[in-house]
Amino acid sequence: MHIHDIIRSDSPTFSFEFFPPKTPAAAESLYQTIRELEAYMPHFVSVTYGAGGSTRDLTHDLVERIQTTTKLDPIPHLTCVCHKEEEVQSILQRYAKNSIGNILALGGDPPRGLAYDRATDAFQRAADLVTFIRRFNESGEHPDPRGFGIGVAGFPEGHPATPNRLLEMDHLKAKVDAGADYIVTQLFFDNRDFYDFRERCQLAGIRVPIIAGIMPITSFSGCKRIAELAGGARFPARLLRALQRCEQEPEMVTRVGVHFALEQCHDLLDNNVAGIHFYTLNKSDATRTIFDSLGIPRRRWAEAAAT
Repeated sequence: MHIHDIIRSDSPTFSFEFFPPKTPAAAESLYQTIRELEAYMPHFVSVTYGAGGSTRDLTHDLVERIQTTTKLDPIPHLTCVCHKEEEVQSILQRYAKNSIGNILALGGDPPRGLAYDRATDAFQRAADLVTFIRRFNESGEHPDPRGFGIGVAGFPEGHPATPNRLLEMDHLKAKVDAGADYIVTQLFFDNRDFYDFRERCQLAGIRVPIIAGIMPITSFSGCKRIAELAGGARFPARLLRALQRCEQEPEMVTRVGVHFALEQCHDLLDNNVAGIHFYTLNKSDATRTIFDSLGIPRRRWAEAAAT
């Protein structure tokens, strides 16, 4: 389903993100997680792309498996890094053939441990990739006359590679002007960062929906991992203080992390967020707890039954 049909002005979207597994056992574990979360009828699920496209085949396979064996709408990530135009063209044709409705177009992270020269990439910035996808849409190869819906990333706390926040907003505006239909933000723990980002987008003339990225903390050690995944993340003092109180009790740390994320979600919904995107780390427990507390399943099932 095209993102224009998914996002409705009178109802925020709820979605999940997964990363492709690297072993058969991990694949089956993830598929069980996906099945558990399928019952919550998210508006879509996204599937990440490894640094330098290192998991590109795994991403393709998982996206197609979700598309053909579940009722979920998968949105694959696609990055600029280590790609030539003909490779991206082939990927788009494959997804179009399988009726994948949307793409999340990203700059991407450089591959680790390998010599890499970004100057050799066909797409220097995510805006270039958006332009290419938009041109593919105009070719008529996609079964939907509109082609792929296109999402891009936003960074409420700032992009780690662009400390100049004004220049960073110029880059985001370029992606939207190139044809992006919506924005999904990097994770954040202080909603004030998101609201300020959303307001700065409005001032820059960015009018597409902005979906907030939320990741519930489930372990104290996981904080560093989260910060690494996000390219840096700001942990509010009140969150750290609450986590430190129960640092030696893993179950309590999870409860604190889930409760904090739940408070974020309630506040975002009260402030008219366009959608909430959960970074699941391929686990369902924390996300299911939040969904149950928000009452989302009843609303989504009622909506599904009505259609």
